[in-house]
Amino acid sequence: MTKPMRDGLLRRLRSPDTVFQLTLLAIFVVVFLLLAATSDRFVTSANLWNIVRQAAPTLIVAVGMTFVITVGGIDLSVGSMLAVIAVLSALSLSVGWPIWLMVLAMLALGVALGWFNGYFTAYQSIPAFIVTLATLSILRGTAQLITKGYSIPVAPDSPFLWLGRGRVLDVPVPAILAIIVVIVGYVLLNHTRFGLYVTGIGSNEEGVRRAGVNVRRIKLFVFMFSGLAVALGGMVTSARLASGSSYSGVAFELQVIAAVIVGGTNLFGGEGRMLGTVMGTLLLAMIGNGLILAQTDAFYQQIIEGAIILAAIWFNLVLARQRRSPR
Repeated sequence: MTKPMRDGLLRRLRSPDTVFQLTLLAIFVVVFLLLAATSDRFVTSANLWNIVRQAAPTLIVAVGMTFVITVGGIDLSVGSMLAVIAVLSALSLSVGWPIWLMVLAMLALGVALGWFNGYFTAYQSIPAFIVTLATLSILRGTAQLITKGYSIPVAPDSPFLWLGRGRVLDVPVPAILAIIVVIVGYVLLNHTRFGLYVTGIGSNEEGVRRAGVNVRRIKLFVFMFSGLAVALGGMVTSARLASGSSYSGVAFELQVIAAVIVGGTNLFGGEGRMLGTVMGTLLLAMIGNGLILAQTDAFYQQIIEGAIILAAIWFNLVLARQRRSPR
């Protein structure tokens, strides 16, 4: 290896981005080993597949959230949106809708709800935090109004349950769907002009606008894509639980945002890491599963997850300062 090549490799290894990725990988491995040491049930094929299956809806929605945060926004409504989709999925099946029609209708509803958030954020210049906080309340109330506080069951022999409980070559269907969504998200973010615009808007919106890009339209599409991902995640959740409940997705938005931030996406926009989102989602799911196996009180689990979120945000800020500091 020549000296210029060696120097270039060393610079890449010492860059804040590489340090973050290696640190996240090291944390993942250490946590995995610690949880494996605390419970002999953790490292079993059944439990590992269970972690993947439970993490799948979060990962699906987190892919969309990665775009939203990268473009400089936030979506606090994803948990309530997921509940509405889950409730309406079960309700549609209970009144005799064909599965294919219900699936198309729920995906369209997710896109429409994403359009609603995107329209008021991009075209009416209302901060995404305010818009999605209002949508959170509206959608949660709608779900409770539809169900009257009760769950709507899905027939145990319904083929729809395959979406949340089925397997293909022993791989859970939710995991397969999550992998497909991740691949689509990765390609869009890293290998298309759309992804380039999303990143550019998050880091320098005015500069992208002056380059002739319709910034409002890009933001609108980002929220619509996020709504589409939530619709899929909501149906997977409904199929896995065999019911639709207005209590589905409570605090789900915090889990999704935490997974994205833990994965290294810049909370203030301009930089998204799709593979980091995958790692962050699995890390949080793994910690939650390990704490349950260790019979840890649920309140301690919330404290630990909150501490992880705070640490991830702090680390994000440290990296942002290092990138801005002169070399």
